[in-house]
Amino acid sequence: MVATVPFAETRALLKNISWQTFKIMLSEMGSERNSRLAYDNKILEIMTPLMPHENSNRLIEGYILVLCEEFSLEVKSTGSMTLTRDDLEKGGEPDSSYYIQNESLVRNKQNINLAQDPPPDLVLEVEYSRPKIDKLSLYASMNIPEFWRYNGIVLRIYVLSDNQYSEVELSPTFMPVPVKNMTQFLEESKKMGQLAAKSAFRAWVKQQIFNSEHNQYCSVNKLIC
Repeated sequence: MVATVPFAETRALLKNISWQTFKIMLSEMGSERNSRLAYDNKILEIMTPLMPHENSNRLIEGYILVLCEEFSLEVKSTGSMTLTRDDLEKGGEPDSSYYIQNESLVRNKQNINLAQDPPPDLVLEVEYSRPKIDKLSLYASMNIPEFWRYNGIVLRIYVLSDNQYSEVELSPTFMPVPVKNMTQFLEESKKMGQLAAKSAFRAWVKQQIFNSEHNQYCSVNKLIC
């Protein structure tokens, strides 16, 4: 049986758009909108999320915050904050973004300027349909260390190395928990409800951490456990 994904977003593409025009559009469109923009090499993508897209985005964000809590990591959620680099003439608005390793550097900031401040440590893109702009190249150019993308079925994790992303099995931020398996809880939320699935996910994360610590203890003490 072939898995299918719902109609979850619309994408429009505009070509031959100057960087100056893009910046004007950002200013005139303002922040009170649900569309998200991405700009690279004079190409502008306008993505408008529909309910399945936003639901997946919010669920994954909830799980990311659970992970941060269970790993005792502080986090600053910056949502679909507009990321622009005038020097590169590139811009993007991920579905969600997070400061974790660099959270303390931006904790009190109301506005973040990538010319002076570090980029988010982790960004998420929900992509039920194929994006018109290469997000791997876009976010790599902005030096974002970790990039997650979810296509409605599979969660993929990419880590930046030598200015390009490589897909990995485990997130370095939340190692050794196999966070790609959170997709099973996204599916379970449709049956048991959002909060019940979140509670189940937290219990699973706790068990994964316990198992890892237990195995490490046995290994260090040369025990058969």
